[in-house]
Amino acid sequence: MANISITKMSSKGQVVIPFEIREDFNIGDKIIIFRSGKQIIMKKADDFDENLKEDLEFARRTEEAFKRYEKGKFKEANSKDFLKLLDKWSK
Repeated sequence: MANISITKMSSKGQVVIPFEIREDFNIGDKIIIFRSGKQIIMKKADDFDENLKEDLEFARRTEEAFKRYEKGKFKEANSKDFLKLLDKWSK
């Protein structure tokens, strides 16, 4: 299942990566950040080449989902039902 956390940007453009999201990162790791539409994707530099195609496809699909959302073409679900859907999609 995907880890989802909320953070915010400081006035200097700094963003804290929540602990549960950064557990695979170490001090000094180089991170590549790229933007695709409204999506920002962060990757460890070591993993960048091997997963680039997969990440770009994820960004494309996410951007399409946001466009459908903005047009009002989405489903509403309470948190319990949403988590069940996420679990189902991750299998």
